[in-house]
Amino acid sequence: MLVFDQKILWSFMFLLTGVVGVTVQYGFNSTCAVRGSTVTLPCSFTPLRSFKEDGKEIPLRIVRVRWCVNHAVCQGGTPSVFDSNSSNNDPRYQYLGDMKTNCTLQVRDVQMIDDATFRFRMEADNIKGHFTKLLEEITVSVVEETKMSIKSSSSNNTFSSGQSVSLQCSSGFCTVHQLEITWIKDGRNLSETGPALLLGPLTQEDSGNYTCVLKTNSETRSETFRLQVEEDNNSHLPLILGGVFGALLVVITLILVIIIIRKRAAMSHDDGGGETEQKPADNIYSSILPSAAVHTVTQRMETSQETEDVSYAAVQFRANKHNKKLEEMTDSTVYASVATRG
Repeated sequence: MLVFDQKILWSFMFLLTGVVGVTVQYGFNSTCAVRGSTVTLPCSFTPLRSFKEDGKEIPLRIVRVRWCVNHAVCQGGTPSVFDSNSSNNDPRYQYLGDMKTNCTLQVRDVQMIDDATFRFRMEADNIKGHFTKLLEEITVSVVEETKMSIKSSSSNNTFSSGQSVSLQCSSGFCTVHQLEITWIKDGRNLSETGPALLLGPLTQEDSGNYTCVLKTNSETRSETFRLQVEEDNNSHLPLILGGVFGALLVVITLILVIIIIRKRAAMSHDDGGGETEQKPADNIYSSILPSAAVHTVTQRMETSQETEDVSYAAVQFRANKHNKKLEEMTDSTVYASVATRG
């Protein structure tokens, strides 16, 4: 009897902990869904790949997956909302996973009967590969149609450009996961479809009236959330500095051009004055002295010139006579010397 009780205990521990390496992971343990909406239950699993029997390694392959509600083990004749071996599954329950690692389930057009606990089970081509994770499931709470509401990550509705803000679309006191939300800004639908809308860095174009609504139920549209983005004055500082430096550059350029033009004009004026002042001396004297005085001065200058010519001729003549005497004396000496030697 003791041995039998031990077998039952070990079997229960096997179901409780599962085979080593086999796991099932849920994206969350509870969520809230509004009636008529769509909710997605994320799930992943790792199956047992093989087992040993009589010293041999026997490979395993997953051949069946199931999602059941309100059952701890999810085996045998347990009612399932989805069974891969069944062709009569309710189309509201869509299996988005596969037979390898993904076990995600999507529930569309949520009804009050979906207010339950959901659990996943895998089955292999050998019973040793069957597995259900105990003590863990996803609890779905279904609420009647209600208005959605927008909550901001900031207590203010007015922001400066460059800041960021997150808007959360929720339903009353429900914690919503994987809801398909339609975000609307100034009457136009946005591309975001999740419960959270991230905005940033903010610009003035982000200013406007925001609302959110369940994609499948227009009656759940939220109240308007007004977002105001004010232009930061510091954002104009680079433009102001650029304008100031540009103006200074233009002024400096104009000053340099004016200086160069004036300098060239002054140089041209100086060159013209020099030519005017360079007049012959005779013209200067003629413009100062009377005509008679000019004639007298001219005669004196001519007389002086003639005197200088006579003096120069006399000096030259005397020098020539002296040189001639020296040459005659030299010739006589040379001749006498030759005659004596002869």
